[in-house]
Amino acid sequence: MNLSQKQCGVLKGIIAGLLVTISVIIYGIIFDPFSLKTLSGIEPKLNLLAISLILPTVFLIISIGRLAKHRFFTPEDIDGSALTKGTNKATLLQSVLQNTLEQLVITVCVYSMWCFLMPMGWLSVLPLCSMLFAVGRIAFYFGYQKGAPSRAFGFSLTFYPTVLLFFILVVYKLLMLLS
Repeated sequence: MNLSQKQCGVLKGIIAGLLVTISVIIYGIIFDPFSLKTLSGIEPKLNLLAISLILPTVFLIISIGRLAKHRFFTPEDIDGSALTKGTNKATLLQSVLQNTLEQLVITVCVYSMWCFLMPMGWLSVLPLCSMLFAVGRIAFYFGYQKGAPSRAFGFSLTFYPTVLLFFILVVYKLLMLLS
């Protein structure tokens, strides 16, 4: 199967994002850079979860705010996408917002499960992945207008950390059940 130039560009972005993601998760698990393995109880876990969700939530707020600001200052878009076709800029901002919302939903679910089901020494991964989310959203936004290859790295830094955390969590729990 021959891949198009765009597909090759997307694949490069995905691979780069996956490599960064895998490196960060391994680093967080092995080295526990925030020294969380010494903590115990539910309160530190809840605090860590809340802290780890700050950056992803900030990017949802920014996405909503950017679209709202654009609509307010653009007569063609002020009535919203349900009532008008929308300008290209409004469509772009709406697409980024939609993707950010989707990513945040997955992130909240997976971070919550990770926080309560994984060993304390592995919890340093959450704030690290939160930082990847932020970098990923920035790269996704700035690459969006340039097409799929330009936004692939940003997408992968947002999506793959949560997917890998979920996969690791499921495998870890299955292995714990089988042992």
